[in-house]
Amino acid sequence: MQADHAILRIKRIGICGTDLHAFEGTQPFFNYPRILGHELAAEIVDTENNSEFVIGDKVTFSPYFYCGKCIACRNGLTNCCADIKVFGVHVDGGMSEFISVPVKYLIKGNDLDFEELALVEPLAIGAHGIRRANVKPGEFVLVIGAGPIGLGIMEFARIAGANVIAMDVNDQRLRFCKEKLNVARVINPLKEDAMMQLKSITGNDMPTVVIDATGNLRAINNAFQFMAQGARYVLVGLQGKEIVINHPEFHKREAALMSSRNATTEDFNHVLNCMRNKLLPSTYITHTVRFDEVKDNFESWLDPATGVIKAMVTVD
Repeated sequence: MQADHAILRIKRIGICGTDLHAFEGTQPFFNYPRILGHELAAEIVDTENNSEFVIGDKVTFSPYFYCGKCIACRNGLTNCCADIKVFGVHVDGGMSEFISVPVKYLIKGNDLDFEELALVEPLAIGAHGIRRANVKPGEFVLVIGAGPIGLGIMEFARIAGANVIAMDVNDQRLRFCKEKLNVARVINPLKEDAMMQLKSITGNDMPTVVIDATGNLRAINNAFQFMAQGARYVLVGLQGKEIVINHPEFHKREAALMSSRNATTEDFNHVLNCMRNKLLPSTYITHTVRFDEVKDNFESWLDPATGVIKAMVTVD
């Protein structure tokens, strides 16, 4: 065993949009071949003697392996380290029975179940996006994309005290927002006038925070029109081409455009605190398969018609 590492037995693997985009060949930061898997819950089976972790502990971990030396790391922005190695993206991931992980990235969760632990990382992405947007109580926050990441963003916007608006072209996902997350305001831009609906909801002000969780170029470009004066637009979703901005329209709003990448320890801790205080729904998991069933089901999770929100792989 490497020094300062722990050997983990994988128990749960969450399937992320990053995994699906890698399968499609549309994830811009990806190199092949690659073992996928970065939303993980595990049990420690071996570790060096230390005061924090012992054999048998239930853990997840931050998959953002940082250098600790670059300007981002020196400023506490380990989520966008200049030499970042994301587990399951830049280096082989956790679709395996056992993995070795540096102890400094481990997060203990003996009081949580394995399904909850496997959801910590994707929820931390949402928590980080809301922190980037500096959401204030009472603001209207438009979240575009009601997939797993978008749902997490909605939840942390709600926890921050915002009025959440969900936008998606999939009615099934919008129903999930209403029924499971109690998001009262939902818009399908293919079936209704999104601009008119947003003006009606916000009293003609428009949302002061717009967050994209689609990674769809058309959706990203189209959303600039939805910003209020002085609004913040945060790109959590990722795509591989150029964004087109109407500069006068953007400029006259004195708007802010920012990206939100990965998450930090602060975000992981926020998620854990919210879980422990029962501020988050018990699960987003809609599909569960055994590890030996992944190859027969993986491609189907690309199809919205399957109704998948979050697929979870069990390795028990």
